[in-house]
Amino acid sequence: MATRNVKKNEDAEMADVHGTKVQNRQMFRKNAVAARKPGLLFLILFLAVPFSLFPQSSNASKPGTSAQSKANQVPASPAISTEELKGLQAVLETSMGDIILQFYPEKAPNHVKYFAGLVKSGFYDGTTFHRVILRGIIQGGDPLSKDPAKKGFYGTGGLKKLKPEFNETPHKRGTVSAVLLPGDPNSAGSQFFICVSDQPQLDRQYTAWGYVVEGMDVVDKISALAADSTQLVLERVEIKKVSLRPIPPPVPIPFSETSKEELKNFRVRLETSLGNILIELSPDVAPETCRNFLKLSKVGLFDGTTWHRVVPGFVIQGGDMSTRATAISAEQMSKYVKNLQPEFSDAKHVKGTVSMARGDAPESASTSFFICLADAPSLDGKYAAFGKVIEGIEVVDQIAAAPLDGEKPKERIELIRAVVEEVKK
Repeated sequence: MATRNVKKNEDAEMADVHGTKVQNRQMFRKNAVAARKPGLLFLILFLAVPFSLFPQSSNASKPGTSAQSKANQVPASPAISTEELKGLQAVLETSMGDIILQFYPEKAPNHVKYFAGLVKSGFYDGTTFHRVILRGIIQGGDPLSKDPAKKGFYGTGGLKKLKPEFNETPHKRGTVSAVLLPGDPNSAGSQFFICVSDQPQLDRQYTAWGYVVEGMDVVDKISALAADSTQLVLERVEIKKVSLRPIPPPVPIPFSETSKEELKNFRVRLETSLGNILIELSPDVAPETCRNFLKLSKVGLFDGTTWHRVVPGFVIQGGDMSTRATAISAEQMSKYVKNLQPEFSDAKHVKGTVSMARGDAPESASTSFFICLADAPSLDGKYAAFGKVIEGIEVVDQIAAAPLDGEKPKERIELIRAVVEEVKK
């Protein structure tokens, strides 16, 4: 994705990943709009599709037949209090990865208790996410989906168990809500859907009872699977097991509480495809910028990025999240990628200086950084210098000498990993 370029003059402005971040949001909004454009189509084809559209036998379509009765049998399960549910989350182990849900027990107590009771009984184990709309919604929880031979009936089982608990919770990306039969608000049951993008046309028409706290990348992958004309997914996505567990305490963000003095005990080794570069940090002049660089290194977000920009005699630039070999997840983006308040100082931009790239706004630096190839006084006081190269300047020069297509290396020069090292005293 495009970012702003560095100019070698007094008005030089470094590019940063913030521009990419905004662009990602804009792209997501476009995708969300694309998924919502046929809002009525969404409701008709996805949640409110008449079951006569599905290929099924005449017996199966009649109420009270063995297939329908079996689908609506619910195992007895112990009652769970609202207070207990506030401290629990559900782990959905699927064939494409784990999805972790938390609940709205105060907004939809009966739906949450019903879901949790089914989980305790093992009801969902072996079911599938049987229906998808690209970047729209994924749907699962039908007990009939345990049997591949009953694919023609998927979407008809486990319903008509609950009365609505419509609430003000928006159907935004990650919201979990109850499936309904067309025109019947009293038809919720075991089936649920997860919003892949914002779906405001569903607000107050379906009961939102939970939300995804981890695994939206898995939801995205399921949403992108091929489906037939009725949105039945062609590949079997099994929910292997669903379990309840206490909500774990939040994992502290690395270096968020590390003092300025303690920050001096750490440095970062950048392992690149052309060799290693060792960076010594300068927390005295840019403590928050140093924390940010250490954090991104520690959690592995620099791993698999590239040196995406080279201006000979000026800078090499890396750290752009859009260049990662594996895309950063929405959870990682929201948890670890933040815009930084500027920490401009009297530190000089000389050969080997490491500094933060940014956009037009002084507070737009986030992940992208650059290393000076020569003295660059036009950047002094305008960019947050936070470290210097103490080993591997010859590797920096090798990167700078790479064949270019404009300012982009013709061949991928990878930042394989960033390793945080503690200085031994």
